[in-house]
Amino acid sequence: MQDVLEPADLPTDAVEVGRVLDAWGIKGWVKILPYSASPEALFSCRRWYLLASERGLPAFDGARIVRVAQAREHGDSVVAQFQDLADRNGAEALRGCRIFVPRSSFPTPQPDEYYWVDLMGLEVVNREGAALGQVHDLLSTGPQTVLVLQQTDGEQTLERMIPFVSAYVDQVDLPGKRIVVDWQAYY
Repeated sequence: MQDVLEPADLPTDAVEVGRVLDAWGIKGWVKILPYSASPEALFSCRRWYLLASERGLPAFDGARIVRVAQAREHGDSVVAQFQDLADRNGAEALRGCRIFVPRSSFPTPQPDEYYWVDLMGLEVVNREGAALGQVHDLLSTGPQTVLVLQQTDGEQTLERMIPFVSAYVDQVDLPGKRIVVDWQAYY
């Protein structure tokens, strides 16, 4: 197993994209829970960085790199096989590991498409310039995505939800770390 898990430094632009759920089959495959409904980031990178599970006995210390031999969607999860990992026992030892890939390896999004990780922390203002909060989370409701904003007002933290659709979102300025929306503070 040590040949499979080569020690590595986590890239500075590393993004957590999934977690190893369990072994899959008897030939060293693992079942993965991707953190995106479209796991292109997992498929775009042939080297993944693993950090041991925060629960249970860690299989290793620090970050490790694995080379992906094959990966494919399997229902609502992903299954993958790593080079030089040929048995179920080795795959089971990776249960719970967190999977990271460099942000620089993500496929380039189409115009008006954004990775959720890029929207996190952006300041949201309305057309009049009133601050509505920062993107704290995103929810997929099926037909649309919803921005979940948090805004601190004195000692109270307000939460606001805005559909992330063109009817309400006027502009996403990633370099300026700002989203302009057609939304009022009292909604």
